[in-house]
Amino acid sequence: MALLIVLITCFVIILATSQPCQTPDDFVAATSPGHIMIGGLIAIHEKMLSSEDYPRLPEIQKCVGFEISNFIQILAMIHSIEMINNSTLLSGVKLGYEIYDTCTEVTVAMAAALRFLSKFNCSRETVEFKCDYASYTPRVKAVIGAGYSEISMAVSRILNLQLMPQVSYESTAEILSDKIRFPSFLRTVPSDFYQTKAMAHLIQKSGWNWIGIITTDDDYGRLALSTFAIQTLANNVCIAFKEVLPAFLSDNTIEIRINQTLEKIIAEAHVNVVVVFLRQFHVFSLFSKAIERNVNKVWIASDNWSTATKITTIPNIKRIGKVIGFTFRTGNVSSFQSFLRNLHMFPSDRNKPLNEYAMLLSACAYVKDSDLSQCIFNHSQGTLAYKDVDRNFSLRNDFLWDYTEPGLVHSIQLAVFALGYALRDLCQARDCQNPNAFQPWEQIPSKCSKECSPGQMKKTTRSQHICCYECVNCPENHYSNHTDMDHCLLCNNETHWAPAKSTTCFEKEVEYLNWNDSLAILLLALSLLGIMFVLAIGIIFTRNLNTPVVKSCGGLMVCYVILLCHFLNFASTGFFIGEPQDFTCKTRQTLFGVSFTLCISCILTKSLKILLAFSFDPKLQNFLKCLYKPIPIIFTCTGIQVVICTLWLIFAGPAVEENVSLPRVIILECEEGSILAFGTMLGYIAILAFVCFIFAFKGRKLPENYNEAKFITFGMLIYFIAWITFIPVYATTFGKYLPAAEIIVILISNYGILCCTFFPKCYVILCKQDTNTKSAFLKTIYSYSSHSADSLAMSHVSLDSTNSNITMTNPSSGGKPAAWQKSKDLRAQAFAHIGKENATRAPKTWPRKRISSI
Repeated sequence: MALLIVLITCFVIILATSQPCQTPDDFVAATSPGHIMIGGLIAIHEKMLSSEDYPRLPEIQKCVGFEISNFIQILAMIHSIEMINNSTLLSGVKLGYEIYDTCTEVTVAMAAALRFLSKFNCSRETVEFKCDYASYTPRVKAVIGAGYSEISMAVSRILNLQLMPQVSYESTAEILSDKIRFPSFLRTVPSDFYQTKAMAHLIQKSGWNWIGIITTDDDYGRLALSTFAIQTLANNVCIAFKEVLPAFLSDNTIEIRINQTLEKIIAEAHVNVVVVFLRQFHVFSLFSKAIERNVNKVWIASDNWSTATKITTIPNIKRIGKVIGFTFRTGNVSSFQSFLRNLHMFPSDRNKPLNEYAMLLSACAYVKDSDLSQCIFNHSQGTLAYKDVDRNFSLRNDFLWDYTEPGLVHSIQLAVFALGYALRDLCQARDCQNPNAFQPWEQIPSKCSKECSPGQMKKTTRSQHICCYECVNCPENHYSNHTDMDHCLLCNNETHWAPAKSTTCFEKEVEYLNWNDSLAILLLALSLLGIMFVLAIGIIFTRNLNTPVVKSCGGLMVCYVILLCHFLNFASTGFFIGEPQDFTCKTRQTLFGVSFTLCISCILTKSLKILLAFSFDPKLQNFLKCLYKPIPIIFTCTGIQVVICTLWLIFAGPAVEENVSLPRVIILECEEGSILAFGTMLGYIAILAFVCFIFAFKGRKLPENYNEAKFITFGMLIYFIAWITFIPVYATTFGKYLPAAEIIVILISNYGILCCTFFPKCYVILCKQDTNTKSAFLKTIYSYSSHSADSLAMSHVSLDSTNSNITMTNPSSGGKPAAWQKSKDLRAQAFAHIGKENATRAPKTWPRKRISSI
């Protein structure tokens, strides 16, 4: 049965002498009508049969050597055109196509190009000679192809006559970028310049400096060799040999030259790397013979064959060594896979390659997929009579997908869609259903993508093609000031900034806590209010200088010193506002640190004095007497802070700094110089405040009129809460409002101590004048001393009752404790003074030194 099928197939596939095409339509491989016709040049067959006539006649012969990978290219072009027709890209306008098989021959491609240029709707198929083709309407509006650079160059020179757009999907010769010689040539792949540069870089990075190269004897091969030689020279790589093979299979010497090339590779034993700029059929023959001869090298593949299934499926291909290929990124070609699955449903009445493929499949019906490509190629080595074949059998679509090169298919899709977008722009104001609506040359200025305006940059899509891109806005701090810029330019981040989609850079604004800022005004108002309070308290205390409340504060001099410190603390906040200068940066911290330390030192001496005055424990009293030295304490405590600030200013003083880390502004701020010194200054104040808090806390239960210790305790607590809160705020706050955070903490702590220290006394002076008398104070003292003495006596009695030894007492007091006797004296003196005051209503000086000090 199998033999019968083979015989029937051989009857259909007539292997006879080649016959030239009889009519131009016989020359067309695939066609479909449409309002706008697109030409296609694809090498479906490997070669054209040679004529046996002598002399040779100028006729187009039949093509043989059906190539699966090239057949897939024609399907990709048809599929891309159908995608446009089924979309809204060209609404109401249908694209048609005329695709010709170039047979990998320049002559055949030139004949197809002549037909492309023939006058539209002319039965004579003639190309008119004109001095001006601006109004000439040819048969097609544009051409897709060809694949090989040699053919693209020849065809482009003819199409240039009418400036017909030619978009190639595979021709990579660098010379085709010359717009003077090829003004209407476009492509969706980069030139060989980039590929050869990448190859040379790879070789240099791999440490190879002794290589061989094999190319084809055509424009593509020679130009690639020339460009690659320049690149290798720049990378200090030497070329051991250069082998050139005939470009076309129709050349009878190709087998001889491949054998000679292999002999050369074997002879050059030190050459282990060979760069191959060849077509797929060259590589297939070369590797097949290399496997037979056990040639094992590192082969560097060009994009022409690096992903070709025809090469990867050669039997024992791994024996040739390693292959390092260069190719391009691909896009989404899943729709083409679906197209292949439904290929059996596609009409084939005007598609000769599809019919031929069906016949060849029938001839190779019982061949497995791994050998199918070679079977088809072998059976197509002759003249095919295009007969109708029953296509109910499977077209083995999975086999076609296995031979699909996604990058190449995507490149064809881009070529077709580039024309589609160009036609869309032309047809917006024209009736493109009319073949004379526009001329081919009008498509030349069009682009695959719209022009990117200033403020934007080109972003290539996922494909490898640099001519198709998206326009994206420049990000912040970047700008572009020309159209179609590849990259946005970076602004100088230290001095300039730019918003998104900017065409220029803008100077950063310099910011600091300005005098006009609402927060600064509020803080200044609070500081001025604090200064007014200080002045008011000073006036009140001056006018009530001889009252007990003022005297209990330690006298007018101590009050003035403390009030002066508060004044300086409020005034120091002004140095935190306004444009920072070196002077203000150094002054503000130093002024606050020294004045606040002086304030705390004075309050510390007051706490000691109060504790000393009302202490009835002899041991504690003796200790406090030794410790209580007001002037040395104040000078010592303040002097230490002066030393800390002086060392800070000398070695790492605060200075003005421009903070450029923010994107749009420059923050002008005071850099503290040394965080350690800054922390030491604040920490020293905190230590003094803590000591002051301890002493004041011990004296918190004094008489009501002498309850200053309790308020000092509250003031110190406010200070601690404010500055403990300041630490995380200072560490996390950023920008021009950082000084405001410290101002707020200074104001809180300053107001807290000022209010707790002076406001209760001002309240007594102004609102409770009856209690601001010496007798009222002495009554309070009497009550407190009696209670303290009794408590102390009871404590001693309790202690005596539990002690087995005899308690030693003061003889003069009849066995009473000394502290009790002292309290008794105080009470006697207080009664005497109170009685005398009631009798004469005239104040007298208290006779005892200790009470007068209170």
